[in-house]
Amino acid sequence: MTRTVYVNGEYLPENEAKVSIFDRAFLMADGVYEVTSVLDGKLIDFDGHSKRLERSLNELDMPKPEAFDELLDIHRELVKINEIQDGMVYLQVTRGAPDDRDFVFPDPETCKPTVVLFTQNKPGLADSPVAKTGIKVISIEDVRWGRRDIKTVQLLYPSMGKMMAKKAGADDAWLVEDGFVTEGTSNNAYYIKGNKIVTRALSKDILHGITRAAVLRFAREAQMEVEERNFTIEEAQDADEAFITSASTFVMPVVEIDGKPVGDGTPGTRAARLREIYLDESRKAAI
Repeated sequence: MTRTVYVNGEYLPENEAKVSIFDRAFLMADGVYEVTSVLDGKLIDFDGHSKRLERSLNELDMPKPEAFDELLDIHRELVKINEIQDGMVYLQVTRGAPDDRDFVFPDPETCKPTVVLFTQNKPGLADSPVAKTGIKVISIEDVRWGRRDIKTVQLLYPSMGKMMAKKAGADDAWLVEDGFVTEGTSNNAYYIKGNKIVTRALSKDILHGITRAAVLRFAREAQMEVEERNFTIEEAQDADEAFITSASTFVMPVVEIDGKPVGDGTPGTRAARLREIYLDESRKAAI
């Protein structure tokens, strides 16, 4: 079955969708994106993703597309048309496609943003068997640009990081800068010691994760202590548990860091409980 996608106001079969070769996302990585999970045919944390998208656009001085206020309806229509029960909706907004390549931003009056959305079907997304076994991560140097709080399409180094992990026999990588963990290649990073969750504080150094915000809120409601500060790989290795969060993995246990088991090398009870709470509460609030 051919997916229906959305491009600049039109719903099209994916094999008929086209974007100009002069689009600045293609030439300059001048674009931002969001990924919203779908469970039971409903959108998870859509409002948070919408607000972060608006922030990303503002930080890059990129005009909001005319369809911005219609994005919820567009998401829902794509989910319906493509019969998505469990999966994701990918949204990308770029500065647009001027007449020619230039480093200078095009005039927003004559060059409108490009808006693209498509769905990905992921049956059983919330029931991933990996959540039962956990993932292994390695540490790599963080050499990304300094504005990681903006969710841009500049994803080459995170992609390289995932390939480094794969080559090392692991599942993912945690990025380290000045001796401290920033985040995962496409997720936020945490460890648990006793009843305390430790994760890096929000700043320009990390993405302000939508799932992160929800999980930490639920953790505090469950009487867990949350400490937002810099931490080292060694601290995480010596923890009782570790985990990551993202829109597509929810809460995923980390059982090994740089070849050293975390805790007893199996998913811990607290991370598993946080995953359960997050999924339950997110399903209740889904739209």
